[in-house]
This record gives sequence, structure tokens and C-alpha cells, in this order.
Amino acid sequence: MQVWIPYCGAAPVPADWLARWNFDPAVLAGLVLCGGWLTLRAVAGRERNTAVLAIGLLAILFVSPFCALSSALFSARVAHHLVLTAITAPLFAIGLPRLALPGGAIGWAALHALIFWAWHTPQAYAIALSSDAMYWLMQFSLLASALGMWSAVLRGPALLGIGALLASMVQMGLLGALISFASRPLYAPHWLTTQAWGLASLEDQQLAGLLMWVAGSALYLGAAMWIGLRWKALAALRA
Repeated sequence: MQVWIPYCGAAPVPADWLARWNFDPAVLAGLVLCGGWLTLRAVAGRERNTAVLAIGLLAILFVSPFCALSSALFSARVAHHLVLTAITAPLFAIGLPRLALPGGAIGWAALHALIFWAWHTPQAYAIALSSDAMYWLMQFSLLASALGMWSAVLRGPALLGIGALLASMVQMGLLGALISFASRPLYAPHWLTTQAWGLASLEDQQLAGLLMWVAGSALYLGAAMWIGLRWKALAALRA
């Protein structure tokens, strides 16, 4: 049987996971450089603070023991991906108001959904956890496509942005439901890593699906409602 040792290291057990910090020099240097660049690019204090918060979330995801926890639990990995794509990415988009990428919100939402679904197929997920290069390809493609979507949503027409977010809510809920209702464990890297945490592999997978279905959908719905309220307020000011 293959032994899975993903980028964040071998799956921890509850007794030692809080000591499992990741001090990879490349990651630390990348966070520092990214933080400095974002600080220089930000044009206002609020934007600078938002960018710093986004960098802080990246540190939690890739430096703190949460990184190691995602090696043990698929539910932690899903939480990682939700924070990366539905919280960190929009914070970056707010912190970089001059970022302009080609394409509209619907196109970016479709691309992001395609990438998100692709990486959560059992085969692609197993490949990502068996190679550092593929792991980082997964992370960068998820973040980049999410950043493109959120930038288009925040800069483009409100109705298109709301449509993109509602479509994202639906596809996230559908993927979460498919994972939740699967009759057997699908993700080989976690078949033997969840038991120390009091969860069968299938139970962990069901929890991961519920996170996508409920928490993921709620994040997109909340963002769509916020944009709708902002649009209504701006329309009232112009009236």
C-alpha cells in the first residue's frame, strides 16, 4: 500500500499536531515578499490592512499546525480550500483595487468551478498529495482562479457579480452533496489517517462534504447578498 507524505508532512496525531509548524524557508520568504509587495501596492489604509489580513490567513494555512492537520483529515483540507478561495481570495481582491484581469465574472466563476471540481476528484487529489510540485500547482490554481473571480465580481456589473456568486453557491453545494452522500471513502490519502482523530474515513469525508455544502454555500450567498445591498444603496444615492 502506498504511503502518502504530502507537502505538510505525514499525518499527525492529536498528541503532537500543535507542535507541527511548517518553517519551510521558501514559504516564509514568499509570505514576507508578498506582504511587502502588497503593502506597497495598497493605496489606502483599509486596503493595506485587508492585504495584511490575507497574508495572515495564508500563514495560518501553510505555516501553522493547521497545515499538518490537513494531511490527516480531508475535512481540514476542505476547510483549508474554503478559506483560501472564499475568504483569502476576496481579501486580496479588496486589497488590490487596481488589479484588472481580462474576462468577466461569469467566465471566471466557471473556470474556478472547473478547477475546484477537478482537484477534488479522488485521482487528482491523490496526485496532489503525492508530489510537492502538484500540491503547489493545486494551491496556486485554486487561489489564482478564485482571485480572478472575486476581482471580476467586485469590479464588474453588480448583476453579473451576483449571478457568478449564486452560481458558485450552487456548484459548491452540489459538490459537497456528492461527497457527503458517497457510500464509500473516496480519497485514498485519508483512508488510514482519520482514525486517530476518532473519525472513520467515511465520516471525515461526510464532514468535508457538509463543510462545502453548508459553509461554502453560505459564504457565496452572503457575498451575493452584500453586493446586492451595496448595489441597492448606490442606486438610492443616485436617485
